[in-house]
Amino acid sequence: MESVTNGKNGLIQNAADDASLAEVNGSIVPPKNGYFWRKLWAFSGPGALVAVGYMDPGNWVTSVTGGATYHYLLLSIVLISSLIAMMLQYMAGKMGMVTGEDLAQATRNRTSKGGGIALWIITELALMATDIAEVIGGAIALHLLFGWSMIVSVLTTAFDVLLLLLLMRFGFRKIEAIVITLIMTILFVFLYLVVLSRPDIAAMFGGYLPKIQAVNTHGVAGADSPLVMTLGIIGATVMPHNLYLHSSIAQTRKVNRENKEELKESVRFMAWDSNIQLSMAFVINSMLLILGAAMFFGHADSVGTFGQMYNALGDKTIAGAIASPVLSTLFAVALLASGQNSTITGTLTGEIIMAGFLHLRVPMWLRRVITRGLALIPVVAFTLIYGGAEDKLDQLLVYSQVFLSVALPFAMAPLIWMTSSKKIMGEEFIISKWMTIVAWLVFLLLTGLNIQLVIQIVGKLL
Repeated sequence: MESVTNGKNGLIQNAADDASLAEVNGSIVPPKNGYFWRKLWAFSGPGALVAVGYMDPGNWVTSVTGGATYHYLLLSIVLISSLIAMMLQYMAGKMGMVTGEDLAQATRNRTSKGGGIALWIITELALMATDIAEVIGGAIALHLLFGWSMIVSVLTTAFDVLLLLLLMRFGFRKIEAIVITLIMTILFVFLYLVVLSRPDIAAMFGGYLPKIQAVNTHGVAGADSPLVMTLGIIGATVMPHNLYLHSSIAQTRKVNRENKEELKESVRFMAWDSNIQLSMAFVINSMLLILGAAMFFGHADSVGTFGQMYNALGDKTIAGAIASPVLSTLFAVALLASGQNSTITGTLTGEIIMAGFLHLRVPMWLRRVITRGLALIPVVAFTLIYGGAEDKLDQLLVYSQVFLSVALPFAMAPLIWMTSSKKIMGEEFIISKWMTIVAWLVFLLLTGLNIQLVIQIVGKLL
C-alpha cells in the first residue's frame, strides 16, 4: 500500500484498494458445520455495535420526558421506529456482505470525485454531531458520579481515545464483548429502575398500539406537543453513521462470496444478530419511556436534563418512596456506559467514512484525536461561556441532532438504490420488491419528519 505523503511510512495512506476496516476484515472465521446456536454465536457481535447508536445519550432525554409528559402514549412510536431500524440495518449489513464494499466505498465508487468529497463532508458533520452527544453524555455522567467541575469532566472525555486503541490490540471479538457488556449494564440498570417504579402493565402494553393522539399538534401547557416528541423519537432513531458502520463490520466474518449458499446462510445469521441486538435496544428505549411514565408522570418539568433526572431519582417528592441516592448513581453509571459505547462505534465509523469516501487511511489514534478535538471545541466553548450550565449543554446536544437529520437522506437513498439493484447485488441477493417499496416510503417519511424537526428547532432559535 503506497503512502500519499511520505512513502510507506507516511501517516496518510492510499486506501483505494483496501478492504473496509482492513485490519479486522474477515478476521473471524465462522464454523462451516455445527448447530444453529453455534453458528449464531459466531456471527453475533456486529449487531451490538450497531444497536449502540439506538440507545446513545442523545435519545435519553426525549424518551424519559415523553413518558413523563404523555404517559405511555408514545410507546407505539418507539416500536415503529425499531421496526424501521431493523429493516434498514438488515439492508446495510446485507450490502456489505454481498458486495464486499461498505456503504461509503460503494457510494464513492459510483459518484464523481467532487460528489464523493461533498458526501464525505456531510457525513463527517453528522459524525461530529454524534460525537458531541457522546462528549456531553459522558461529561455529565462524570460530573454526576464524581462531582468534578463540568469543564474538567468535558476535558476528561478527550482521553477515551486510548480506550479503543487498547481494545483493538486484543481483536475485534474483544471489542464486541466489551460493547455487549456495557449494553447489558444499561439493560439491567433500567430493568431494575422500571421494576421498582411498578408501571401500569395494562396501560403499558396498550401504549404499543398506535393512536392518532401521538401526532397531535397541541400538547399540555408548557411542554412540547406529542407530534414534536414523536418527531424527536423517530428523527433520532436511524442515525446515518449506523448504516455505514453495519455495512463494514458485517464483513469481519470471513465468508466465501463465490459460494452462494454459504453467502446466503451468512446473510441470514447477520440478520438474526442484527434483529436480536436491535430488539435489545428497543427494550431499553421502551424502558426509558416507561420509567418516565411510571415514575415521573406529572413532573416533566423536573426531568428535562440529565442532571434533573439524576436528582429526581433521589427526590421522594418526585420519585416517591423508592427514591434513593443508589438509583441516581445507577442512572449515572448507565449514562457513562452509553457514552463509552458510542465512543467505540463512532471511532470505527470515522475510519470507515474517511477511507471509503476519500480513499485515505489515517492512523486510528490521529483520526480519533482530530474528531474528538473538533467535537470538544463547541462543548468546551459552551461550558466556559455559560459557566458549566447543564441546560446549555443539553441545548447544544439538541442542535447537534440537526446535522444528523440533514445527513440522513444522503445515507438512506444510496443504500436503498444499491440494495435493490440487480447489477450491484446480483439477482439472488437484491431486496424484495415489497421491501424496496416500504424502504422508499420510510425514506420519504423520515426525510419529511426530519425536515419538519429541523424547521421547528430553527424556529425556536429565531
